[in-house]
Amino acid sequence: MCTSIVEIVAAEGAGKCAGVGGDGWFALTHSVVSYDHPHHALLEEAITIDFVNEAMGPGARAAVELTLDAAKALAGALERAIAQAEIEEAGRIRGG
Repeated sequence: MCTSIVEIVAAEGAGKCAGVGGDGWFALTHSVVSYDHPHHALLEEAITIDFVNEAMGPGARAAVELTLDAAKALAGALERAIAQAEIEEAGRIRGG
């Protein structure tokens, strides 16, 4: 089953991949989150997250393929970490 579920968002940061020259780190331009057949994980369907820099070609890609449960756990962990980071940042602004 092909789901055609794809979400693309801008990303600012860095990713690491062995296929990239130097130390493997590259600047990110966007992230692609999809639900479809995985390429490597032994799963029928998977949430796939690709961190990419399209201008650098297909080697500038860091990817994961997760079960739905693992993706939900990751989403929860991200929400909790973001909430704590926002509290930390707000303290820095107030503390000046």
